[in-house]
Amino acid sequence: MIWKRSAVLRFYSVCGLLLQAAASKSKVKGSQGQFPLTQNVTVVEGGTAILTCRVDQNDNTSLQWSNPAQQTLYFDDKKALRDNRIELVRASWHELSISVSDVSLSDEGQYTCSLFTMPVKTSKAYLTVLGVPEKPQISGFSSPVMEGDLMQLTCKTSGSKPAADIRWFKNDKEIKDVKYLKEEDANRKTFTVSSTLDFRVDRSDDGVAVICRVDHESLNATPQVAMQVLEIHYTPSVKIIPSTPFPQEGQPLILTCESKGKPLPEPVLWTKDGGELPDPDRMVVSGRELNILFLNKTDNGTYRCEATNTIGQSSAEYVLIVHDVPNTLLSTTIIPSLTTATVTTTVAITTSPTTSATTSSIRDPNALAGQTGPDHALIGGIVAVVVFVTLCSIFLLGRYLARHKGTYLTNEAKGAEDAPDADTAIINAEGSQVNAEEKKEYFI
Repeated sequence: MIWKRSAVLRFYSVCGLLLQAAASKSKVKGSQGQFPLTQNVTVVEGGTAILTCRVDQNDNTSLQWSNPAQQTLYFDDKKALRDNRIELVRASWHELSISVSDVSLSDEGQYTCSLFTMPVKTSKAYLTVLGVPEKPQISGFSSPVMEGDLMQLTCKTSGSKPAADIRWFKNDKEIKDVKYLKEEDANRKTFTVSSTLDFRVDRSDDGVAVICRVDHESLNATPQVAMQVLEIHYTPSVKIIPSTPFPQEGQPLILTCESKGKPLPEPVLWTKDGGELPDPDRMVVSGRELNILFLNKTDNGTYRCEATNTIGQSSAEYVLIVHDVPNTLLSTTIIPSLTTATVTTTVAITTSPTTSATTSSIRDPNALAGQTGPDHALIGGIVAVVVFVTLCSIFLLGRYLARHKGTYLTNEAKGAEDAPDADTAIINAEGSQVNAEEKKEYFI
């Protein structure tokens, strides 16, 4: 079979030469403008390659395709090499196109198109076969992982030509700081590529997808990926959230213990000031909530929430300060009550030289009845009114006493006014002085 195939090839070659020699004299000038044109071809392993040879000006000169081993594949429209993968696509005086299906890496090389002029003209076309990388595999993965542990993952793929590129992602965020290694395979045509990712895990990595992506020109913009989802175990984190930022006396209050951890924390434990809750009937624990039905001053203190899982324990504290209910009276209702304060002054006058003046106490029956909390503005107003009224009372009382004293001294001399002569007036005056010793004067 081999000698028959060689004989056929020699036959086609000899025929071509004879035909060209017979017509060489008449075609020398025309053949100078003839030249075969080819293009390089790139195909993915397993695909189909189309090799095309064109001649713009051809005067019925034969065309031939040969492989890198210089074996003739087609001579014009005649198949020379028995390979079922090689087929004729188009054959004319201006074009010879053939196809090679199920291309393998061994088909890669330089193919030659020959135009049998005198001399023979050739054009080269290089067939590049791309090796498709295998689906990547991630090694070194374990689950679950404790928070703070160091994880080392390796992604590996083989069979790529040229060498593939490996990239790492956490969800959609690319990780740049990785190690890359490229090794040539045993066939000395393809490559095995690996990449290593080192990182220390924390609770934010829980549920994150770690993706190894292989990019290669043979994949037609559809990269191959391998993915692993991280499961991180960590101690609980605890936070207490009050239902109101300003708790007031008589109002209800709900404290929510928000705890996160993996595994999920067990039911939380509530304490107050380092001990149990003092009033279980009024302080009700429901799941992660502490419900105080109505607040009073005895509820002031530090409340603690503890959460525990198999990894550890954590707690949070909340300092409760119960505030007084704010006064609902407006300032416009307080000012009139200050202006209506009653001040009573009583002055007693007798015909004797003794004088008494009594100042009653100052009271304001409408002032702040039933007020539960101190009001500095109100107290200052009351003090100002009291001081003002006191000063006015002292001033009026002083003027009155001054006038009363003058009248009193004049009445003492009444006995001397009715006397008929001076001696009698003196006697009457002296009698008045004797009686005056029994009288007493009081000044307030």
